Amino acid sequence: MATQSFNQFPSYPEMIYEALDELNQEGGANKSSITKYIETKYGDLNEDLSKMLPLHLDNMKQNGNLVFLKNNYMKPGPDVPAKRGRGRPPKPKAPLPPGAVESVESAPPKPRGRPRKDPNAPPTSKKPKPAPVPGGPNSTDLGSTTGRPRGRPRKVRPQPAHDDDDDVEES
Repeated sequence: MATQSFNQFPSYPEMIYEALDELNQEGGANKSSITKYIETKYGDLNEDLSKMLPLHLDNMKQNGNLVFLKNNYMKPGPDVPAKRGRGRPPKPKAPLPPGAVESVESAPPKPRGRPRKDPNAPPTSKKPKPAPVPGGPNSTDLGSTTGRPRGRPRKVRPQPAHDDDDDVEES
């Protein structure tokens, strides 16, 4: 078969690295400036660029090949601050010199939530409820101090109305 020469483009990660090197901005470059650079250098890559560039940027960010900070992508380096946030380990703390007194700030944080039950502790017995005293404060009989039972009063059913006029004969 005859060998066909295609206009070979570098891979997307290579194009992204090249764009970051050429743009050489202090705070990194955002997605639109990377896209414009690639379009001017390699021509219009159809809609393939708009679909594939965000995918590759995210993959490179997840792998640690790129750092995403303040809506800009940059290469990781010693001058780039480490990202702290949800799911990240806290900053490593410097060990205390020997003989130094631990302060409240350097003490380990208090554990959160309810403490766990001790599996070796003996089971606790439930306290028996005292028998209600008639006429006492928790009594439900009518002999309480106010003469009324506690709580919401019962619903009273209305009595059917009787018309006595129907039974009486008119004279």
